[in-house]
Amino acid sequence: MTGSPLGREIDRVDGPLKVTGNAPYAADYRPEGLLHGYLVQATVGRGTVRGMDVSRAEAAPGVLAVFTPFRSLPLSSPQPGHSGENYSALQDTAVRFRGQIIGLVVAETFEQARDAAALVTADYTITPSRTSLAAASPGVSQGVLQKLAPGVPSIEAALAASPVTVSTTVSQHAQHHIAMEPHATTAVWVDDQLTVYCGAQAPQRAAATIAARLGVDRAKVRLICRHTGGGFGQRSPVWNEALLCAAAARVLKRPVKLVLSREQVFTAIGHRGAVRQTIRLGAEADGRLLALSHDSDGELPAAGGWQMMPGRDTSAVAYRTPNIRIDQRLVTLDTPPTWSMRAPAEAPGMFALETAMDELAVRTGVDPVELRLRNYASADPIESRPFSSKHLDECYRLGAQRSGWHRRQARPRSRTDGDWLIGLGMASAIYPAWRQAASARARFRDDGMVAIASATSDIGTGARTMLAAVGADELGLPVSSIEAEVGDSALPPGGVGAYGSSVTTSTVPAVQAACRAAVTALVKAAVDNPKSPFAGLDPATVRYRRGRIEAGGRATDFRSLLRTMGMPSVEALGSTGPAAGADQYRFHCFGAHFCEVRVHRLTGEPRVNRFTSVFDVGRVVNAKAARGQLVGSIIWGIGHALLEADPIEPDGRFAAANLADYLVPVHADTPEIDVHWLDRPDPHISEFGARGLGEIGLVSAAAAIGNAVFNATGIRVHDLPITLDKLL
Repeated sequence: MTGSPLGREIDRVDGPLKVTGNAPYAADYRPEGLLHGYLVQATVGRGTVRGMDVSRAEAAPGVLAVFTPFRSLPLSSPQPGHSGENYSALQDTAVRFRGQIIGLVVAETFEQARDAAALVTADYTITPSRTSLAAASPGVSQGVLQKLAPGVPSIEAALAASPVTVSTTVSQHAQHHIAMEPHATTAVWVDDQLTVYCGAQAPQRAAATIAARLGVDRAKVRLICRHTGGGFGQRSPVWNEALLCAAAARVLKRPVKLVLSREQVFTAIGHRGAVRQTIRLGAEADGRLLALSHDSDGELPAAGGWQMMPGRDTSAVAYRTPNIRIDQRLVTLDTPPTWSMRAPAEAPGMFALETAMDELAVRTGVDPVELRLRNYASADPIESRPFSSKHLDECYRLGAQRSGWHRRQARPRSRTDGDWLIGLGMASAIYPAWRQAASARARFRDDGMVAIASATSDIGTGARTMLAAVGADELGLPVSSIEAEVGDSALPPGGVGAYGSSVTTSTVPAVQAACRAAVTALVKAAVDNPKSPFAGLDPATVRYRRGRIEAGGRATDFRSLLRTMGMPSVEALGSTGPAAGADQYRFHCFGAHFCEVRVHRLTGEPRVNRFTSVFDVGRVVNAKAARGQLVGSIIWGIGHALLEADPIEPDGRFAAANLADYLVPVHADTPEIDVHWLDRPDPHISEFGARGLGEIGLVSAAAAIGNAVFNATGIRVHDLPITLDKLL
């Protein structure tokens, strides 16, 4: 490859390791003397553990210990925001939800631990569970976000004065992350030093959390996750299972591995909470918004979790309107902990808003694309801060062209193909872009390789390849000459957490800074080292170019230079933070989805036939990875719209806590997907101009599908998923 690799189709640098099965994941480490753990979980939704019979489990073959609230493992209380739960497992006898960890069996083999865990019985005092979001609503308001035009006393008055109004209420059940790699932890103590092999989206933060909860010095804990099979938010905090594994290894003085079953992941690890939302729009007859109200009630378990507030980054910024009010409420339920899940608030929030916008288009007779253009916002409507870079209008026009939007008939049930009703729908997508403080290290080595290291995690998104490509571009080297290191809390401090679609945005500037600093360090070594052919020269006269040092008519590659100087390596650290003046702007990614569906008029079966999406995400590093991320998100959006839901029963049991009953899209559900991006660098977010794109594809994909279903059938489904029984 000649020239810069950036923006091109780059193969993953870790691809060979993965396809040959040589990429080590958390459960693949087998230290000497390894023991295995297995969880025991509560079988009631709420109450108290009165007693537990562990005698048969303790007598089972290979069992070394059974830990319960009556024989506990010491853990301190969780730090706010660092753990998914607000309690420590096995520290008391309270049962907060069905599936809560109430025991840990440790044995010589996995099978022995699993079989012994099945022998543990518990006696409970049962309290009725609060599991119905609808019954418990409204929740506790988290504060109203509001802006009214001069002279307008309330949002109610603004809506009442509007010539056209729309009110729509939508809801969805709990959803689950279900990463390809089930949660697993391998904990190894050597004296007072702990090494934890565990999937983590923020290795350094996770290591700090584990240290704090175990009561040990932060410097004595190292977390390694060189390969992580998916995260989607679920691996952002440290959950009780990992803490118990490390605590058990300390007590038993042997390494312990704890691998959750797929069913256990559904309850012991967080999920996207259920949410119910009401959008009210007031508009002129031509569709121009006069008022927007967004009320939501989101699940917040008594056991803790992530707060579902879907209006803040959606309705509060999406469209221009003089009057706006956002009220986000939280409802306490006795359910497993919630946590952020890919496009955590934006996916449900934009389903509500874009469904309401489509209803407004129907009410006013304005084309849905034109309606959005008439309400286009160049600045957020509440704070009036301009967007750093926004080309959503171009996304609308290009998406309409690529999708054949001109063939759409506004009247439902107008297009048919035999017994199939055909509909077209569209929706806007918006997702925050943000840049974290980040650090990276660049190291020139005497084997001719350059190592680029960052403590961020690659959860399958291609972060390792991004580091290699950016380093190659900055140093003028082929990607094959870069060795990227990620997923280790011992790597340079300031590692970016792999969440919020922020890794690329934040890490690219750090890698650039590290490479430039490493070049400076290499030049300094070349003029300072007496063995160097450049010894004694003025550093200003020495030039680095494509891996070579040149000055005074002499030139050599860095590999030969390092060997000549007797130096195995030269390295430097680069650290960066948000761009200067960043607080003057709102940073967001944008997109436009266009979807064609087919609905069978006799059976009600919905099928997504075609999907076209155009995105404004700043500059793209790797076209191949970008396409995969965006297509994958849209497929997830198909699941959001048509398949995914896990209702919770009155006794606190998830009805679909396994991959047989919790439905996700497969190949047969996935149509031709056309994704395109504008590749317009954002001049205010960084020198490079990249914004994140891992989550924007999911946002509003479900709304585009729902709007297409309405166009096909005339039936508006407000409660996800859209199943055939709702279309009959």
